[in-house]
Amino acid sequence: MPRPALAPRRRAAPRSAPRSVARSAVVPVAVLLFTAACGSSGAPAGDAGGPDGAADGSVTVFAAASLRASFTDLAARFEEAHPGADVRLNVAGSSDLVTQIIEGAPADVFAPADTASMDRVEAAGLLRGTAVDIATNTLRLAVPSDNPADIASLADAARPGVRTVVCAEQVPCGAAAARIEEAAGIDLDPVSEESSVTDVLGKVASGEADAGLVYATDIRAAGDTVLGIDVPEASDAVTTYPVAALADASDPATAQAFVDFVAGPDGRAVLGAAGFGAP
Repeated sequence: MPRPALAPRRRAAPRSAPRSVARSAVVPVAVLLFTAACGSSGAPAGDAGGPDGAADGSVTVFAAASLRASFTDLAARFEEAHPGADVRLNVAGSSDLVTQIIEGAPADVFAPADTASMDRVEAAGLLRGTAVDIATNTLRLAVPSDNPADIASLADAARPGVRTVVCAEQVPCGAAAARIEEAAGIDLDPVSEESSVTDVLGKVASGEADAGLVYATDIRAAGDTVLGIDVPEASDAVTTYPVAALADASDPATAQAFVDFVAGPDGRAVLGAAGFGAP
């Protein structure tokens, strides 16, 4: 059967120049779940959030695409534990989320897929308190379940004619991919560069691409739609996920309570079950 048509292959830019993004439209995903509440020990005195600073307000969480499933679960658990709280998720590529926050989008909590994205928000004076590291992740090669290009290694993904996709370098998964290429001494020639790891995974799962570098947790969540292949050099590009409340949070007590929840035992359990490593 003929392969699905793709846009013409672009030559990879030299490593010294950032890759340009073949961006797909990013539509914020709002997840409205059930409700909950309890006091927040992390909120400063006098913050909003109900009587005695109770975490029974609304909180909008901007989270990296690779955190979608885990944070959907954590939002439901938080609401169950804090009656009256309402958690809304905006899930997208970390770079897009940073831009939205800096441009004034209403956000209460930020959880990107790398510390560099959090540093950008902190440099803009938009953090409330200190960010907390909550998880780590590494990249693996994802290939379609039938592996039509017979990929077994990163070198195979660089073969002429192999349709490999990656994240753009300004996205955390793209920056990690670049470090892996450098460590392996391999220069991939991607047919497209995406604005989020879920976009890369989607192209592989649909058969539009023969291989893609995505997070191990995304491969795990994809089940039998893709196969995962270890990349030894991924140990040189471990990604750390932080979370923090934002300075302009509409309900600081609830925002901080959610941060504390994610960074606490419940959050660690959910993230660990999804395949994330400890920070």
